[in-house]
Amino acid sequence: MGGLRELAAPFVVPGPCGVAVRGRLKRLTPRDESVLRAVGEHQGRLASRDLRARCADGLEHGADAWASRKRDLTPLSSSRIAGAITKATHDQWALARRCQAAHIQTLEAGIRTLRHRLSLPIGERGTKRAAGGYRSKGEWFHKSRRLAALEARHAAVVADRQAGRVRVVRGGRRLLNTRHHLADARLTEERWRERWEAERWFIAADGESGKRFGNETIRVTSDGEVSIKLPKPLEHLANAKHGRYTLTSTVAFAHRGQEWADRIVANRAVAYRIHLDTGRGRWYLTASWQRPVVQTIPLEAARARGVIGVDTNADHFAAYHLDPHGNPIGDPHHFPYDLSGTTTHRDAQIRHALTRLINWAKHVGVAAIGIEDLDFTAEKTREKHGRRKRFRQLISGIPTGKLKARLVSMAAEQGLSIVAVDPAYTSMWGAQHWQKPLATPHRRMSRHDAAGIAIGRRALGHPVRRRTAPPPHDRSDRAGHRTAQAGPGARGREGTRPPATDHAPRDVPPNGTRKRQPSASNTVRDAPSTHRWVQDSLMHTG
Repeated sequence: MGGLRELAAPFVVPGPCGVAVRGRLKRLTPRDESVLRAVGEHQGRLASRDLRARCADGLEHGADAWASRKRDLTPLSSSRIAGAITKATHDQWALARRCQAAHIQTLEAGIRTLRHRLSLPIGERGTKRAAGGYRSKGEWFHKSRRLAALEARHAAVVADRQAGRVRVVRGGRRLLNTRHHLADARLTEERWRERWEAERWFIAADGESGKRFGNETIRVTSDGEVSIKLPKPLEHLANAKHGRYTLTSTVAFAHRGQEWADRIVANRAVAYRIHLDTGRGRWYLTASWQRPVVQTIPLEAARARGVIGVDTNADHFAAYHLDPHGNPIGDPHHFPYDLSGTTTHRDAQIRHALTRLINWAKHVGVAAIGIEDLDFTAEKTREKHGRRKRFRQLISGIPTGKLKARLVSMAAEQGLSIVAVDPAYTSMWGAQHWQKPLATPHRRMSRHDAAGIAIGRRALGHPVRRRTAPPPHDRSDRAGHRTAQAGPGARGREGTRPPATDHAPRDVPPNGTRKRQPSASNTVRDAPSTHRWVQDSLMHTG
């Protein structure tokens, strides 16, 4: 046990603090589309210019520089639009800094692994805790060259971080690289250019509480009428008062429509974003707003009615229902999904699987779902897992961050809590202690099903192992009972039975258990088995 790392305590994941819903802008006229394109192109150029200025400031940026950038943008748009652009720029730069720090950690993990394996003799076998040496001199040489490349890359990224430089591409680096692989992406240059420009547009506005319908720049009335405050160079395109353009299309939100309506009637802040899906040729409007932080229930309350233990895999969720004592109930459940294909397809697959999982959890009546607190940030490099290419593809394909965020937000709407547990040893210990005992001719137990039980037991605060070591003495009353399933006061716990003195009619104990009665001696010929032996202090005479 000395080689095992210390396990982190389970905790209830905090609920979501924001909401976003999307509606389609149907039946737009050609003039509406031309105005939206003009606004998106104009404000997109301003956003690109502001991002370049923010990146040039680096670590020297402050409140004064932010105010100066906003003043420069205001004559070309408006005060509110300039505020939305500068805030979006700041958020994008901060995200790039966080990604830069994560990239440095990944490089450092690969460098440590390479240095360790290169220091070992060629052909030395590894252990479960650490990889061994490389198999040949050729592999050792190529890995030494890769170490030099990673060290050079690490030094360059660290220098950029210390200088405050970040690499940001408006529109996305992946889409930019697609320009060089149009045949593989099945795109023409014209279609790629249309998509590239649409991704770089900026038609968004932050909400303002106290203003009419919660937003002055992009206003959506309770009837679904959408109007936009045009930037000053485009005010000649307005068709309403005060430089506004009202779209002929109306919008409706099928999901959370009543919650959105309650907010805008009360003039509470709602942020909007208008974007074009070039693949479908459709315009969409996304509304988002903040919500009060959902108060998480105590861990004991989440465990009161049992949990659903969920093991996350590359193609399915393996779930098992456990009672509060950690006992598996029923059969395992699988919720498959397919993470191949486009991003939209993967998102739909994850949402569908999570919906079925949550519906099943509501059906069985639990209050929480136990899931692993997965984080593969530094664990999916080829330096860590060597030739295990399929395993690296597996852990790289699991969208852990997006999955956790979706599960928390979807479960909160159904009144369920999410309990995150340490993922260490769940698959190994689950298979060791639960896979074989629960397998029957009519029930097939996989390693993933057993891992779901281990996760659920850890979420409940029980050890993964079914029972502790047997007592050293011949009687359990001298060394304690061997069970770890329930507390001393739980009904049905292994132990000595309480004396049953009060019997119901026909000598049936009131609690439904049998009480063993003394039997007649077989050596006495005249004593039938249906009679009882009675022993009194005085002989009966008479």
